[in-house]
Amino acid sequence: MQVVCRDERWPLAQAFVIARGSKTEAHVVVAEIAEGAHRGRGEAVPYARYGETVPGVLAQMAEVGRAIEAGADRLEVQGLLPAGAARNALDCALWDLEAKRRGVRVWDLAGLPAPEPRVTAFTLSLAPAEAMADAARAAADRPLLKLKIGGADDLHRVEAVHAAAPRAELIVDANEGLDFETLRRLAPDLARLGVALIEQPLPSAEDAALEGWRSPVPLCADESLHTRAELDACARRYQAVNVKLDKAGGLTEALALTAAAQARGLRIMAGCMVATSLAMAPALLVAQSAAFTDLDGPLLLARDREPGLAFEGAVVQPFGPELWG
Repeated sequence: MQVVCRDERWPLAQAFVIARGSKTEAHVVVAEIAEGAHRGRGEAVPYARYGETVPGVLAQMAEVGRAIEAGADRLEVQGLLPAGAARNALDCALWDLEAKRRGVRVWDLAGLPAPEPRVTAFTLSLAPAEAMADAARAAADRPLLKLKIGGADDLHRVEAVHAAAPRAELIVDANEGLDFETLRRLAPDLARLGVALIEQPLPSAEDAALEGWRSPVPLCADESLHTRAELDACARRYQAVNVKLDKAGGLTEALALTAAAQARGLRIMAGCMVATSLAMAPALLVAQSAAFTDLDGPLLLARDREPGLAFEGAVVQPFGPELWG
């Protein structure tokens, strides 16, 4: 068995802006694990918000790659790395390799039904209200729009997007950009505008303030939830959780996290970082039982990996084994 790890840069179609900053490319890491004629691949995004760097993640992957070459399997890798991008890339590559070695699809290995098409949200970057309205107007045929907020003019932004795309269901994502009083003041207006979900309104270190507060719009944890370790606290503060493979550290934990969250009555968003279709394909398995799917990463790129996922408007189609799994 041979493990090869590398980084890749994928330019974005336009700058992607959230409350914490902006980016013009997706800088991803890829793991390839070969055994005989079979090759498994996984892709992940090192994220500075969680203290990750591309060189640091590649070093983690190389170290554990040696353990994999010596015989460590997917379940052993769970204990060799913390949750994060390095474990995600290796975990997904091991799933892919196992499926190809056995000549089955990855959902058969996981005991899941074959994936079906899913409607994905389309993300509007944080910008002045007029620019966000223009972006919403261009995407008005999409049934689910996710708009980034986190500034003084947030209500105007949401009103402008709602007016430009009145038939679209809206998710607003603050990326930890609000304080509790601003959230309390803003939430009734968001409910009036028909917003379906508010994602990560407060900094994760401050979200205990949400306990006991009845928001007029359901709240979804993102930065506050990585693995099952944070689930009990999130269940006291949120009504939904965003499950991302990069946070969970791969499909193995993401599937377990999804089941545990649903057992607590939480709704699931299947989310992603900005990355190629290779990173989205495993997350589409999480999306099968999710109330919200947000796997638009490839749609934000100037070009995607080939072969990639097929998007028919807002609908992401199941993938073939030539991509993953």
